[in-house]
Amino acid sequence: MTKILVDVDDALMARAQQLLGGATKKAAVNEALSHLVRMRSQQEVLDWLRDTDPLADLRDPDIRARARR
Repeated sequence: MTKILVDVDDALMARAQQLLGGATKKAAVNEALSHLVRMRSQQEVLDWLRDTDPLADLRDPDIRARARR
């Protein structure tokens, strides 16, 4: 774990701690970072699904009919 010194908006920190049930500042920052990473990872998956359309074959009636045989 790395120790850093960073300026943080006091109102944002207080609100984050409140939302997390009175968490410590360290816990609030770690939760926020974890949340950001999860959200970006989920967005990457959604972007991939949109860009590649991996389920396109399931919409093709001919392919579906052949798969049932």
